[in-house]
Amino acid sequence: MTIAFIGLGTMGAPMAACFAAAGHDLCVYDIDAKACAAFMDTPNCRIAASPYDAAKGARVLITMLPESHHVYDAILGDEGAIGSLDPGAIVVEMSTGSLLALKVLERELLPLGVRLVDAPVGRSPKEAAKGSLLVLAGGAERDLAEVAPLLEILGDEVIHNGPLGSGLKMKLVNNYMSMIGMAMTAEVLNVSQLLGLDLGQTVRILQSTPAGRGQINTNYPKKVLSGDISPDFPLWLGLKDIGLGLALAQSAGAPTPLGAASQQMFALAGPWGRAHQDCTAMLHLFSDLSRRTSQK
Repeated sequence: MTIAFIGLGTMGAPMAACFAAAGHDLCVYDIDAKACAAFMDTPNCRIAASPYDAAKGARVLITMLPESHHVYDAILGDEGAIGSLDPGAIVVEMSTGSLLALKVLERELLPLGVRLVDAPVGRSPKEAAKGSLLVLAGGAERDLAEVAPLLEILGDEVIHNGPLGSGLKMKLVNNYMSMIGMAMTAEVLNVSQLLGLDLGQTVRILQSTPAGRGQINTNYPKKVLSGDISPDFPLWLGLKDIGLGLALAQSAGAPTPLGAASQQMFALAGPWGRAHQDCTAMLHLFSDLSRRTSQK
């Protein structure tokens, strides 16, 4: 299969190389000439002068670019790939971008007979080079079936999450949780240091507790996600403990923005009639608030 691949950055370059190694005819493009030059001696690979040039004769166009506006420009801008893509071709958008921008792209491509799937990836450049990424795909069943053999070159896990946009939604949900966790971990470790605790020992202990291992790996599956909100540890006790933790952290001069925001959520459990439910019923509390917001 002839593949056009646009975007040869940290992740894109090893991904494109996987297709060439698998024997597919590949045409690559990047605005960075040095990134393109790295493919000069790659077998089965042609370096294009533009996205338009890259898409000539391609059945599948793959984009792996930093932001959604880069994707739009590469496909629909001046010298964009759309000018040379045949009707019936498939665009596989693998960037992590805006859901709204993906829908705009779909509306632009649909009347031109060009199909679109989204397939953002997880893991690192090391896994990209080995073809062992996590691929989160969204799109029509028949379109995904057509490109599945290509996605399987890139990933040892290829998951169809639903219609177009579902792969991107899953990727953004994952990254949202990851970035909140990043800030939460930093906040907790900073508190630990300011309290004079040994950082190495703190890390070792937290790695063995539900707090450190993650509630989604420990309490959530066995409690609220199994339909059980009987109190192993009730929300009212959570409110007490987070208050004690905040007081201790603040006595050491530690900033606690995430702790303060969480305390506000725990404080709502009483007014919403959930104080004596398990702490994992926090999920239901968020659902309560979501319904209230949607009714306004």
